[in-house]
Amino acid sequence: MTSLEQTCRAELVLANHILARADVLDAFGHVSMRHPERDGHFFMAMSRAPELVEAGDILTYDADATALDADGRAQYIERFIHSEIYRARPDVLAICHHHSPAVMPFSVASVPLVPVYQHGAMIGRHVPLWDSRDDFGDTNMLVTNAMQGASLAQALGPHWMVLMRHHGATVVGTGLRELVFRSVVACKNAEFQYRGMALGPVAGLTEGEIEMAAKVPPAAIDRAWDLWAREG
Repeated sequence: MTSLEQTCRAELVLANHILARADVLDAFGHVSMRHPERDGHFFMAMSRAPELVEAGDILTYDADATALDADGRAQYIERFIHSEIYRARPDVLAICHHHSPAVMPFSVASVPLVPVYQHGAMIGRHVPLWDSRDDFGDTNMLVTNAMQGASLAQALGPHWMVLMRHHGATVVGTGLRELVFRSVVACKNAEFQYRGMALGPVAGLTEGEIEMAAKVPPAAIDRAWDLWAREG
């Protein structure tokens, strides 16, 4: 294992802990990152509660979501979310699938999630909704194969986040730290929007505000990462 792989694995462990303690992930949900040296491959933990993930739990997957080093260890059933989005989006280097209590109401009520504060602009102008029934009819609500993963990836399209009807959300990023930051602030944005809607009609940010506010400097993302890492 190269030193770069070791660094990536360590950061992915930390990302699991940060997202768990930020209430993005609980006992379920998962986060992955693209392999820095093997085309089409990615890292993701074995099937385990994210807050409990350790360095030895990180597995290497190929482009078809086949673990190369599982050695009999349990795997996340919905690993195809990751493989198919990586296949469809070369720009994506990290992915998080979650069922955060802040976001779930929007996937249940099919209410559009819109940016309502500065960092919330990172969810983008549009957050599409994927309805698995469109392609597959009634299911057990899980993404259990490549066809379902590809359907989700198509619904995500060029966007940074996709709601999944009655299921949760999937968020992507061009780097692991950016992905963690976007996942956390997306949940905060959902909470702010939900509370605002209780008071009256909510107007999201303007197109111009979204374009400018979404450009969060890497230094700001690192600042948040350092705090969350210390807390974790």
